[in-house]
Amino acid sequence: MRVVVALGGNALLRRDQAPTDENQEANIVVAADQLAPIAVDHELVVSHGNGPQVGLLALQEAAYEEFAAAPLDVLGAETQGMIGYLLTRELGNRLPFAKPLAVILTMIEVDPEDPAFDEPTKPIGPIYDKPHADRLGAESGWVFRPDGDGWRRVVASPRPKRIFERRQIEWLLDHGTVVICAGGGGIPTMYTDERTLVGVEAVIDKDHASGLLAKGIGADCFLMVTDTRGIYVDWGTDKQRLLAEIHPGELAELAAGFPAGSMRPKAMAAVDFALATGKEALIGRLGQISAILGGEAGTRVATDVTATRYREEPTA
Repeated sequence: MRVVVALGGNALLRRDQAPTDENQEANIVVAADQLAPIAVDHELVVSHGNGPQVGLLALQEAAYEEFAAAPLDVLGAETQGMIGYLLTRELGNRLPFAKPLAVILTMIEVDPEDPAFDEPTKPIGPIYDKPHADRLGAESGWVFRPDGDGWRRVVASPRPKRIFERRQIEWLLDHGTVVICAGGGGIPTMYTDERTLVGVEAVIDKDHASGLLAKGIGADCFLMVTDTRGIYVDWGTDKQRLLAEIHPGELAELAAGFPAGSMRPKAMAAVDFALATGKEALIGRLGQISAILGGEAGTRVATDVTATRYREEPTA
C-alpha cells in the first residue's frame, strides 16, 4: 500500500510549546516511532508543515535591519532541509540500515493570478498578544489575524498547481525508498511572462499540496496529522463532537463553516482526495498514527461512508 502522511507544523511544534529545538525534536521522535512500522510494511511518503518554523525564521531575518530579509520561498526551502534532516535521522534510527531514505527539495507551481495573494489566510510563526502583534505589524507591514486567544501573522496561501519533482518521487518509491518531500507545502514558484521560474512570497498550504501529491503518485491512503484528535463538529462549544467517519460530500458542506487558517484546508484536502480517487483520507493527532490507520482513532473521509458516525471522547 502506498501511504502519504502529512505532518502538520503544529504537530511538530504544538501551540502551547516554546519554539525550542528540544520540543520540536521530541515531537519528531514521537512521529518517527509511529511512522517507522508503516515504512517497513508499506511505501511511505512523508510531507510536513512549516508554519511555526518559517514564521520564526522570518522573525530572525527581520531582526537584521541593515540587510534585506530573505523571501518566504527561500525560508521555506530552509525549513525543508531542517525538518527533513530531523525526520530522516530519527526514521533512520528506527529502520533497518539497508532501508533507503531521501529528502527531496520540492518546488511547486502556483498561479500568479490566484486570488489568495489579495487575501492572506495562512498562519505562520508564534502566537502574540494584540499589542505585540500591532507593533510587529506597524514595523514590518505584516498582516495579523485572531488565532484562539491571541494573534498570528498570516500570509498568502495560493493553491498548488504542479509538483515539479513528482517523477523523481515516484522513481524513489518504486525503488523502495522512504521519501520526505513537499515540506511546508513545497517551495512556492511561478512562471513569469517570459517563462522564467521565480520564487513567490507565499506559503502554500501543506494539506492541499500533500493531497495533490497523493493523487499524483496514486496513493492508496492520505493521512493528515495535526494537534487535534480529528475533525470536530461544533468545535469549541459544549456540543462539540468528534467525527469518526463522514462522506466527502457532507464534509464539504460542513467545511464552509470551519476556520480558514485551521481545519478548513485539511477538511477540503480530504474531500478533494476522496472524491478524486475513491480512496480514504484520514485526519488525527500525532501519537495516534497507528490507531488512525487501523480505524480506531481520528476522522475517516471516504466515498463508501453511508452514514456519518461520531467517536466517543475520553472522559479524562
